[in-house]
Amino acid sequence: MSVIAHLRISADAFKLGRILDVTAGRSIVLENLVPLGEQAVPFFTIHGEDENQAFKDAVQDHASVTDITEVSSHEDRTLYALNWDISEDALFQCIREQNAQLLGATGGTDIWKFELRFLSHNSLSEFKAHCSDEGIALDVGRIYNPARPESGPFYGLTQRQRDTLVRAVEGGYYSLPRQLSTQDLAEEFGISDQAVTERLRRAIVALVDNSLIAALEEAEELEQS
Repeated sequence: MSVIAHLRISADAFKLGRILDVTAGRSIVLENLVPLGEQAVPFFTIHGEDENQAFKDAVQDHASVTDITEVSSHEDRTLYALNWDISEDALFQCIREQNAQLLGATGGTDIWKFELRFLSHNSLSEFKAHCSDEGIALDVGRIYNPARPESGPFYGLTQRQRDTLVRAVEGGYYSLPRQLSTQDLAEEFGISDQAVTERLRRAIVALVDNSLIAALEEAEELEQS
């Protein structure tokens, strides 16, 4: 089952972040990234007033940059295309190795925020491990199933449902023989036996609906596409 992850990465931790170094008050939005063999042409928009020629000169000074072209400009926004050797950027090599899809990226003077889609949780874990090997520190934020983005990182379970279900599993409520009773759970959470049963039922339905069923629906959509 694919997952979407939101990441925060220091601007100086990867090659493109160092190339697209912007002054305070400016920000970058990566509009598109077109891979061309060992090359990758990113289109990005810079927001904020500044001296564009100074920025272009600084970018052009990097050895991995072939050319930077101003595509269009409107008020305080300027769209650029960058001819750049992606093979020298360890972060984008890690993204490519995992066949991850870059959904969006924004950068500032210190931090870049990425939204990436991975084929599975395992693929995300391997990506994080590869980045660690390359010395790229990641701050992983929200992770969710794209088929049910509204479910959030906990598959649509409320805090009370999560707490009750985790306690039931860890306490042996579902073990044979049962080591924790409905009454035990009711006393711990200060609710009735019936409320415990209903909370567990709703938690299991939400968990299955937003994990197994969502994965099956996504697999069917991929087969039909």
